[in-house]
Amino acid sequence: MREPSPQTDCFGLLAEFSRPEQLLDAVRRTRKTGYRRIEAYTPFPVEGLGEALGFDDQRVPWATFAGAVIGAAAGYGMQVYTNLDFPIDIGGRPLLATPAFMLITFELSVLFAVTFAIGAMLVLNRLPRLHHPLFDLDRFHLASSDRFFLVVFSDDDKFDRSRTRRFLDGLGPVRVDVVAHTEQPE
Repeated sequence: MREPSPQTDCFGLLAEFSRPEQLLDAVRRTRKTGYRRIEAYTPFPVEGLGEALGFDDQRVPWATFAGAVIGAAAGYGMQVYTNLDFPIDIGGRPLLATPAFMLITFELSVLFAVTFAIGAMLVLNRLPRLHHPLFDLDRFHLASSDRFFLVVFSDDDKFDRSRTRRFLDGLGPVRVDVVAHTEQPE
């Protein structure tokens, strides 16, 4: 039987830091070294971390914009259709009164924008995800209170378990843990 390759038995390596400045510096050095498949976990937003990670994904804002346009078109179109299909002449007013349609048009644009934004965020983050290999580590729960974590995923082109561990140890973390792949509970 073949030995499992590092790509299959190891999810990645997780470095724990006690201060946000250490994490930010570690992320910058990790990216500078050539690692691209990395992620950081913090208990609060750290200014500059998104840029340091190279996060420039604009899909959620574009989905939000698309939702707003679709919602506005649906709201305005619904009112135009209703007034043309069921005309009611009230005091000689025009059937298509654009200023009167703006309230519903705006409300539906906001409703659709928010719905598309939440939907895109859930789909792109593959949520709800009931289990993640990081949850198996004893100290990972500290990511929601006072610790800062950097994970280098094993599917990174530059990942080599021993070399990556030595590199992470050189960043001055509190500790470095191996994150093993685990089966998702059924």
